[in-house]
Amino acid sequence: MIDLTIHPDRLAHAVKRARERNIIIPTYKQMKNPALIPAKVKVGLKNVGLWDVNPLNLFRITWHNEPVVKGGGFGGVNYLELPKALTGVDARIIVMVGKWFPTGAHKVGAAFGCLVPRLVTGQFDPTTQKAVWPSTGNYCRGGAYDSALLACQSIAILPEGMSRERFEWLSKVAGEVIATPGTESNVKEIFDKCWELRRSGQDLMIFNQFEEFGNVLWHYDITGNAFAEVLGKTLRPGETVRGSVFTTGSAGTINAGDRLKELFPQSKLAASEALQCPTLLSNGFGAHRIEGIGDKHVPWIHNVKNTDMVIAVDDEVPMQMIRLFNEPEGRKYLIEKGVPEALVAQLDLIGISGAANIASAIKMTKWYEWGEGDVVVTLLTDSMELYGSRLIELTAERGEFTARDAAAVYHQHILGLSTDYVEELTYPARKRVHNLKYYTWVEQQGKTYDEIQAQWYQPDYWTSVHGQVNEIDALIEEFNAKVGLL
Repeated sequence: MIDLTIHPDRLAHAVKRARERNIIIPTYKQMKNPALIPAKVKVGLKNVGLWDVNPLNLFRITWHNEPVVKGGGFGGVNYLELPKALTGVDARIIVMVGKWFPTGAHKVGAAFGCLVPRLVTGQFDPTTQKAVWPSTGNYCRGGAYDSALLACQSIAILPEGMSRERFEWLSKVAGEVIATPGTESNVKEIFDKCWELRRSGQDLMIFNQFEEFGNVLWHYDITGNAFAEVLGKTLRPGETVRGSVFTTGSAGTINAGDRLKELFPQSKLAASEALQCPTLLSNGFGAHRIEGIGDKHVPWIHNVKNTDMVIAVDDEVPMQMIRLFNEPEGRKYLIEKGVPEALVAQLDLIGISGAANIASAIKMTKWYEWGEGDVVVTLLTDSMELYGSRLIELTAERGEFTARDAAAVYHQHILGLSTDYVEELTYPARKRVHNLKYYTWVEQQGKTYDEIQAQWYQPDYWTSVHGQVNEIDALIEEFNAKVGLL
């Protein structure tokens, strides 16, 4: 569970800082239902850009933002439906869109989920402590953003091989940026840097997304219920929600699938990873290009016992898909194949990990032979706004993207996706994956044998955190009342 112990002295400092910075914190209720957001906040947002470092943008940590770069209000959840002409399958594939969060990625919500319980209990003092955000990409961007709103010092840690856009933006927002060796799969190097910082004697708090249950709760409650809202609007009579699939990364987002399995008990939940680093699939290791889904370990917060399937995607697939979706010849070819022009114009909403999620959804659909009347969901963590440099690099490496290239990618990497490198998890297979946590978390990161056993055998271990939403909302409301801005 999330520790909600109150520290009165530090809480007083946090309240004072929030008052000085005009910070009002949204509740989980408001993130799920923006109709509950105070009118004065909505009026104030009319002149605020989506990425502006403005405290009012805390209220834009929701799936319900109007899809505009400045001055937007709130509406329905942002999503796309991908037709058969694009996916090659009869089942409906529905994806939620992460671009319209502050920072351009939904991980700002996960950072909020980790920071806010520590802030409103006084466990984190923004006037004296540095906030450390270890990440393989978007999470540290979200954490640095949240820290900037509080005017507290932040340290963003991410692998040196991440996209240029991430580093350029962080250099303007984070107090310090540390680039660790390697790329997406080099998570241990990030953890090693965290231990180095702990031993440095600095007054800091490390918000490790791979172990923070605030990450679990935000995605279970906010992302999971956003999916439920979309399905409530789009599900047709006689249709069945068959499954959800997510590249695991920190294993925060996959907790939305836990919520969906509660709402649709017949549905399946799949975890996806890069074939070049098949840790879940075959205890494997390696480097890959699907940015933001760090691996070579099983995150502490992954409820493996509730995961039905593991899917590995060759990282060449999403890299080719982003060219097909964004290069002029690729878009022209998709229109010729019957993909609606209105959808083609929005394909830049799909970043690299989003393309991997779509490929995973197609593979999952083919494995179970789902068809008409079946629905599969996933999401787009971010958009091509964070990967423009990757397209330039691919062109420099491989040449201009031609009509022939478009046809090859469409038929090989979308229509040609197969059910290879897929495992439907039996009970022993799930336990095999769970047991991999021991080597990272017990041997290296200070967790105990009893804790890892509790994750597998204690019936309410995972559900207990889900019940903390109301308690955290009450603490947020008390905090806001002490700040006195509402």
